[in-house]
Amino acid sequence: MRLTRYTDYALRTLLYLGANEPRQGSIAEIARAYGISENHLTKVVHQLGRLGLVRTIRGRGGGLRLARPPGEIVVGAVVRQTEEDLALVECFGSGACAITPACRLRHALGEALAAFLAVLDRYTLADLLAGGAASDLVRLLDLSGGERTGGGPAP
Repeated sequence: MRLTRYTDYALRTLLYLGANEPRQGSIAEIARAYGISENHLTKVVHQLGRLGLVRTIRGRGGGLRLARPPGEIVVGAVVRQTEEDLALVECFGSGACAITPACRLRHALGEALAAFLAVLDRYTLADLLAGGAASDLVRLLDLSGGERTGGGPAP
């Protein structure tokens, strides 16, 4: 299974904002940190806002923040909400297959997808940022230096 770039960017945005707390971030900063398209990221952030995962503050001093504590953001739920199509094979969707009545592969793949999502459901954003991971992200994404939206230079 391969997640879409959209879901990847959503998860990376949440990781960035979680590691950057309590400072606000911006789409431009996140896009620059990961080397990704601002236009595509704008769409992702818009959906994260609609899902209640990211709070967007407009205007001078505005920016992005997590809308919930990291411990309340479940990775499996984010994947379900951002993946447009979790149909691993055509018969999971609206496609028809000649062997559907006798096919056991569909059941096996359905079980595998459920297991994949069940594992992701055991993790929250807080889990992904625990044990020094947040400080590693701060270092790797260079969040400790430069200007920050809504807060001036980082201390």
